[in-house]
Amino acid sequence: MIKINVIYNGNDTKSIPKNVVDYIKKINIILNKKLKKYKNKAIFFNLLLSKDNEIRKLNKKFRKKNKTTDVLSFPFYSKKKLNLKLKKEKEIFLGDVIVNLNKIKNKKNELISIFEFNKLWVHGFVHLLGHDHKMDKDFFKMRKIEKEFLSYLN
Repeated sequence: MIKINVIYNGNDTKSIPKNVVDYIKKINIILNKKLKKYKNKAIFFNLLLSKDNEIRKLNKKFRKKNKTTDVLSFPFYSKKKLNLKLKKEKEIFLGDVIVNLNKIKNKKNELISIFEFNKLWVHGFVHLLGHDHKMDKDFFKMRKIEKEFLSYLN
């Protein structure tokens, strides 16, 4: 079973779209139906909903880039260590994904775009599973996995 812990990083809780937390609960249900290989496991990760300023600070601190970004991922394990953990353990914490809500506003700048939101958190989630996109072949493999996850959500 996959469990997404939602955390909001900011003072203005009114700016969180009301449907986001409920939507993430639905995502949990969908993922758990589709990802049967995790059926007998407890897989956890944190999804931090952030804004430009907070994600810029994290990007500067951990990636030495003093600019805002759309998503950051902090995997707890390398792909190799994660695969070993998945074979041996029942409970596994994958890490953290931070999504910048400012990057996914719709054109009227009111509510988030669910499509963009899904692209970002799925991208971060795939990083937590040990994938990266440093080389072209890795990029295409990661993209394929992301598309598969996104197809579950449509």
